[in-house]
Amino acid sequence: MIEYIKGELTELTPALATVEAAGIGYGLNISLNTFSAIQGKKEVKLYVYEAIREDAHLLYGFVNKKEREMFLLLITVSGVGANTARMMLSGMSVAELCNAISTGNSKLIQGIKGIGKMTAQRIIVDLRDKIVTLGISDEIPAGGQIAAPVNNQVKDEAISALTMLGFSPAPTQKVVLQILQEQPNAPVEQVVKLALKQIK
Repeated sequence: MIEYIKGELTELTPALATVEAAGIGYGLNISLNTFSAIQGKKEVKLYVYEAIREDAHLLYGFVNKKEREMFLLLITVSGVGANTARMMLSGMSVAELCNAISTGNSKLIQGIKGIGKMTAQRIIVDLRDKIVTLGISDEIPAGGQIAAPVNNQVKDEAISALTMLGFSPAPTQKVVLQILQEQPNAPVEQVVKLALKQIK
């Protein structure tokens, strides 16, 4: 089993990184998160998952162990293959995904291309306890959703309103949660107004 590949980054696209190690160029499928993290670097170290099938031998590369652990958990869920898991890790960071799973936010997970309602709910049911057991949920910022419950109705309405205005769900949820943790009694209108100033 290959644990990681360390070497010179010779080619990079948002979906594929070629790393040369000991004269061999390894093509690794990557997420957008990993792409952003290694862009502009000459030397990289990517943690590896090998997918060996009858028709292909594929390598997936991850910028850190937490991202790989999340990927491995996602592919244990029925209906989530390696490419879907990679798509999920491209649409959201590990922290955002953990937050969505731990708070049961299936709408946010459904916002990722290729994820339907049933799959989103299955991901939440199957992985909610596992992300805590494996310590991946440490990625959730201190004072995050688990420590400070927020008004879910206000949160959902604010996220829905901002999504309709054209903002993508993942960063929107992050900002809305932050606002509600600082101002738990804020009404929807105020949350939306504050979020509009903060969302990049």
